[in-house]
Amino acid sequence: MLKFVPVAVALVVFCRPAFAQSTPEEAASKARIQVGRLRLNPTIALTDVGVDDNVFNEADANRPKSDFTMTVTPATDAWLRLGRSWITASMKEDLVYYGRFASERSMNGTYKADALVRLNRLSFTVGGDYRNARDRPGFEIDARSQHTEAGYRGAMELRAFSKTFVSVTAERSTVAFARDALFLGASLQQELDRTMTVVGVTARHQLTPVTGLRIELQRQEDRFEFSPGRDSSSTRIDGGVTFGARIGGVAMFGFSRFEPHAADLPGYTGPNASVNMTFALVGSTRLAVRALRDLRYSYDFQQPYYVNTGGDMSVTQGLRGPLDGTMRAGVQQLAFRGRIGTIAQPDRTDLIHSIGGGLGYRVSPDMRVGFNVDRQRRTSDLSGHGYGGMRYGTSVTYGF
Repeated sequence: MLKFVPVAVALVVFCRPAFAQSTPEEAASKARIQVGRLRLNPTIALTDVGVDDNVFNEADANRPKSDFTMTVTPATDAWLRLGRSWITASMKEDLVYYGRFASERSMNGTYKADALVRLNRLSFTVGGDYRNARDRPGFEIDARSQHTEAGYRGAMELRAFSKTFVSVTAERSTVAFARDALFLGASLQQELDRTMTVVGVTARHQLTPVTGLRIELQRQEDRFEFSPGRDSSSTRIDGGVTFGARIGGVAMFGFSRFEPHAADLPGYTGPNASVNMTFALVGSTRLAVRALRDLRYSYDFQQPYYVNTGGDMSVTQGLRGPLDGTMRAGVQQLAFRGRIGTIAQPDRTDLIHSIGGGLGYRVSPDMRVGFNVDRQRRTSDLSGHGYGGMRYGTSVTYGF
């Protein structure tokens, strides 16, 4: 589906940086429904109701196909308080419809649950998540591919001082593609099915009620089920600042070392970054900035990974009364690394540019209607790998 793709695509990122999150108390306080100790926040969104003029991300010379499309997304967040402890859960379904091309229709489910147990100076968190989807796994692969992601995790955090916390974390997750998931003749199951194990140590210090410092050290082991020549280990350290109030989000910067186990695959040592910030400017103007530099796996065995550097920015301005307007733009660079001895273009680069905008009308505090236009274009050193396309239509979001 051609649309304004988020820069952080969880499926293919080597190490997922931690983002600033509200406490369960803060999140649950905004729930619309309360039944005893259980709080619920159900929503439904009707998005992308319009036209996708390049359904398969084809090059202009191949006469891209156009189709009517829409996506219905019911979702629910839930919080259950048990004394000082919490159980949280979220469920979301994307029901994707295409008019002519039935092969592109899908039902994509994402489910997550966590239990937070608080003691005097210690807290424990255990949880898991599961995703079953048929969509594009990142910027590189244009085919909508059936795949599942499943994982479980645990953490123990110690309150070392009044405003300083130290935690140890462990996580294990798997990625599995369907047997018939293909892209440019390559089996995504054979190339990308893998298990990831991550252990880490985190220290955070709360400077003010809305500002904190954070530093993380992680070690990750990736093991491929059918392609052991892709196995790798990686180490990274990140530090950054978390914000609240008029400036919100997190900015993390660090350094990583990627060590492939295969002798013919060059490693990577260099900077990494993850930024997700919002700014409340003058009046009703809102600015959102996201940036990423990280490694991702490629479907191509001869070019097993690439360095993804890019970001996007959006500006939302209140126009008059309940009417608002948004402008957005982004760019992504995919710098591929080839195996030693690869014959052609071992280190090619793809560029993806996106631009768009829209108008929104807030019918009520819980309902917004919008009209959006987004255009995306990819250029590539690889012949026939570029494309362009536009998507336009309406969206309706409603919170019960």
